[in-house]
Amino acid sequence: MREVQKATGERPLLLVVATGMRTYREYLLSSIRGEFDIHLFHVDEPTWEKEYISGWTVLPSTLDGPAMARAALELHAATPVAGVLCWDEGRIHAAAYVAEALGLRNGEPDVIWRLRDKGQTRAALDEAGVAQPRSVAVKTLDEALAAAERVGYPAILKPRGLGASLGVVRVENAGELAQRFPFTAGMKGPDPEPLLYSTDQPVLVEELVTGEEISVDAVVQDGKVVPLFIGRKVVGYPPYAEEIGHFVDADDPLLTDPQLLDALQDTHTALGFRDGWTHSEFMLTAAGPRLIEVNGRLGGDMIPYLGMLATGIDPGLAAARVACGITPGTTPAHRRVAGIRFFYVEHDDTRIESVSFHEAGLPAALEQLVPVARAGAVVSPPPKGTVWGRIAFAIATGGAVEECGAALDAAEAALHVRSGQDATHAREE
Repeated sequence: MREVQKATGERPLLLVVATGMRTYREYLLSSIRGEFDIHLFHVDEPTWEKEYISGWTVLPSTLDGPAMARAALELHAATPVAGVLCWDEGRIHAAAYVAEALGLRNGEPDVIWRLRDKGQTRAALDEAGVAQPRSVAVKTLDEALAAAERVGYPAILKPRGLGASLGVVRVENAGELAQRFPFTAGMKGPDPEPLLYSTDQPVLVEELVTGEEISVDAVVQDGKVVPLFIGRKVVGYPPYAEEIGHFVDADDPLLTDPQLLDALQDTHTALGFRDGWTHSEFMLTAAGPRLIEVNGRLGGDMIPYLGMLATGIDPGLAAARVACGITPGTTPAHRRVAGIRFFYVEHDDTRIESVSFHEAGLPAALEQLVPVARAGAVVSPPPKGTVWGRIAFAIATGGAVEECGAALDAAEAALHVRSGQDATHAREE
């Protein structure tokens, strides 16, 4: 273990557990650095992160909560830690052990596991009477078939412990369920799951609820939930639930919708989540909002960044302040719309030579054009590729969703992909 500590003690020290991909998370560290000293727990010596952090500790694993807690106590003895923050889904439970050991906010591993384990989420919300789809946890295909008869077709198959819609698929009948059950049951996340995360019933068979799917990024202090950003999802590749884009509108009427606000508060109360940042997903059905899931972290897919572009509310600072028990700023500085779209190749197992955008003549509404796939990478579209099949994304801002959508269309038309396969699409050469 190597440790470097240069914090002065003049500003609050925030302990951050892991960082994730630079492309998707650097903006958070950049913001937090403005008010906090940052100490990073990581499995490797930091690289790009060094610009933003005051110190780091290299650990054998950032998935082992009790071991990280011991390292955190050593750090805390030298320089008091004001808060613990983690935005990596696979590590939020481990990070809760750290906060618990230090007596800080969001230090309840059982609560975080109740969010990570969607089966426990469903059970807690059922007991509290919160509106949600019917859900049955299963282990085998035979159990799944029986469960689907109970919840009805069409039904949804979902892993109970993964995020980013990994393994989520719609089935219309028993034949499709039998065909697609191995896809869901065999889906793995980016990290190995410790034995602590194992379950005898790893798949949920759920009632299909229809409508518009949204996400709500919110801060929670002393049990009170304050929504900051509403993300309107764009889902593609049916029957799979790949999230191919999002729009955030600072003036979204859902931010003040009493029915959604009640459902959001009731959900957090039922789950016992009292302090931190959450990313909740709802389906807006004809009968009202239905809770799909709650994640004890900032939203992925750059959704908080879209929120910052749309409102001026800084998600990095807000999350850091809440972790330290400081009231965050939640008043918008401006009101715009921001959107993101992710791009994929056409065919499975495409070897990438280059990804770029022809930028001449593109609308000024485009904020970012970001190639993701590197030369030599072999990528696939969903369902094989899922999140890791993305080759690029574009972000746009404007006065309306339609303006952003038109700019993102222009970015898609300007995307240029060179691959090792013969040209089979206008954008693949």
